[in-house]
Amino acid sequence: MNDGDMLVGAFRSLANPNRLKIYQAIARSWDEGREAAVDELPAGCLLAEAIKRLNIGAPTVSHHIRELVDAGLITTSRQGRQLFCAIEPDMREQLRGFFTGTEAPSDQ
Repeated sequence: MNDGDMLVGAFRSLANPNRLKIYQAIARSWDEGREAAVDELPAGCLLAEAIKRLNIGAPTVSHHIRELVDAGLITTSRQGRQLFCAIEPDMREQLRGFFTGTEAPSDQ
């Protein structure tokens, strides 16, 4: 898959308002130097606060997280019963390059 196809998948995933908000919460958490917990969320987790504000159920959150992973926007890791989300740095750089015009254009 070339960079253009990867960006298309990322934009398609982020076109959903709930996924965009979840991604933004994970990104803020990641920028602060910590992973965002998804299940059994600890108090004060930015993702937990975003989920509360979105007022969506756990199955829907799981679906959105899976879509973000499939688009290459985040990675997840399990520690016990908790699932932690992290920003995928290569994709973040591709997105940054796209918006700043510093990324080389792809062939297709």
